[in-house]
Amino acid sequence: MKKMRVVPWDIRVMNITSGVLVVAVICLSLGAAAWWALRHPVFAIQKIAVYGDTAHHNEVTLRANVMPQLSGNFFTLDLQQAKATFEALPWVRNATVRREFPNRLRVRLDEHQPVALWGENSDNSMVNQDGMVFEANVDDIDAGQLPVLSGPAGQSVLVWQMYNYLRPILATVSMSVDKLDLSPRGSWRVQTDNDATIELGRGTQEEVGQRLQVFLKTVAQVTSRYQRTTNSVLAADLRHTNGYALRLRGVTTLGNDGNKKP
Repeated sequence: MKKMRVVPWDIRVMNITSGVLVVAVICLSLGAAAWWALRHPVFAIQKIAVYGDTAHHNEVTLRANVMPQLSGNFFTLDLQQAKATFEALPWVRNATVRREFPNRLRVRLDEHQPVALWGENSDNSMVNQDGMVFEANVDDIDAGQLPVLSGPAGQSVLVWQMYNYLRPILATVSMSVDKLDLSPRGSWRVQTDNDATIELGRGTQEEVGQRLQVFLKTVAQVTSRYQRTTNSVLAADLRHTNGYALRLRGVTTLGNDGNKKP
C-alpha cells in the first residue's frame, strides 16, 4: 500500500497564492473591460428608431426632446426612466423602450387618440379612447369635429361612458351630442347639435336613458301642436317626476301684456 505523499507547506502556500493571483488578474481584466465599455463613446446612445404611432412625433423631434434627458449609455441606461421620459411627451400614451447594440434605442409609441375635448374651456385638455384626460396641443387636430365633455376631476371615464350610451338614443331622432356635462352634484346635461339643452337629471345610465327615451317618444307630439318640429326644441328639463318642461323656438307662454297666457 502506497503512502500518500505530503506536499510541503511552502509549496501549498505557493499554489494558493498563484490561484489567488490568477483570480485577481481575471477580476482586474474583467473590471478593466467593464470600465472601458462603460466609458467608451461607441456605446453612447446615438440613435433612436421610432415605430408605432408617430403622427405627432418622429426621430428628429424625439432626439431633440428626449436625448438631453437620458443618462447613461447602452449598458447603464435605466429603461424604466427612459420609458417615463417618452411617456411624458404630449400625445404619447404608452412607450416601449428596448436597447439595440451597440448604441441605439428602439422605441414603440402608442399615441392618445382624441375622442372628445374636456372641460368648459377645452384649452388643451382632451379625452382619449379609454376616457382618460390628457394634455396636448389641440391645434394639432380638427377640434371642431369633437364633442365637448366636462365634469368633476377624475370622472372623465364615467362621462365618456355616458356619452357613448346616450349617442345612439339621440341618433334615433337624428340628433347628436355636442356637449355633455356632469355637475358636481351628479346631474347630467346634454346639448345637441341643433343647440337644444336637455337637463337629464341624476341617476344611472339606464335611469337617465329611460327619461330621455320617454322624452324623445313624446316631444314630436308636443311640438306639432305649435306647428313646430323637434328641431325647434330650445331647452327641456326632464328632472320632473311625471313630465318635463319644454321651451320651443318662436313659441312663448307670455301674452302681449307680458303676462302668462291662461
